[in-house]
Amino acid sequence: MIFDTHTHLDDERFAEDREALLQKIKAAGVSPVMAVAADRDGCHAAVQLAADNDFIYAAVGYHPDAAQKMTEEDLALIEDLAKRPKVKAIGEIGLDYHWPEDTDKPAQNLWFRRQMALADRLRLPVIIHSRDATADTLAVLREFPNVTGVMHCFAGSTHTMKEVLSLGYYVALGGVVTFKNARVAKEVAQCAPLDRLLVETDCPYLAPEPHRGKRNDPTLIHYVCREIAALRGDTPERIAAATRENGLRLFDIEA
Repeated sequence: MIFDTHTHLDDERFAEDREALLQKIKAAGVSPVMAVAADRDGCHAAVQLAADNDFIYAAVGYHPDAAQKMTEEDLALIEDLAKRPKVKAIGEIGLDYHWPEDTDKPAQNLWFRRQMALADRLRLPVIIHSRDATADTLAVLREFPNVTGVMHCFAGSTHTMKEVLSLGYYVALGGVVTFKNARVAKEVAQCAPLDRLLVETDCPYLAPEPHRGKRNDPTLIHYVCREIAALRGDTPERIAAATRENGLRLFDIEA
């Protein structure tokens, strides 16, 4: 069994075959699955997916792009939904400076901190999105020493990985690690402590080789485990088992 710790199964690209896909996911040996929100609609959808499917759990939060327009009402919504039984994390939250012309850094930082403070108060882990914002992201994480979580779709160097691990966080790798030119991701896969590593698809994005460029889904997470195993001289089964145990521990989910 493999734990896909980051999915966006509410995405419109799954609209036509979502129910059939959910059956395929279980049949493929992928369980549990974390449905991760990125905005208001995503929060409601993630909670509903978790309520309707025994193997799905939810994370609620606003991606930095959506957080730029957050209000107190939005934060109250996240807090309300976070108290539901199968909501196991606040996320995805963080900072994204990739498109400078569309980035409101002060707003992103404000609502990142507000959501981190909420996770601290509710004693929930966080799922962190960080793109072209490593220094600022780490600075915020250091402000909340009682909060732990995962750096989703980790794209940093091995040096950054060590900093993230020192703060008590996990690192998650997805389809990018299978790309031929993904040198840094492969280095992280080789040297990350096995007890601090998670796997994810981030579907429908970032499908692994040989499906790169197509719609991603949790049934393809096996490719991620195989690549990590090959890089580490290990077996896919051991990578799957270890990362699953790590995810269950981080998100406080019973096996």
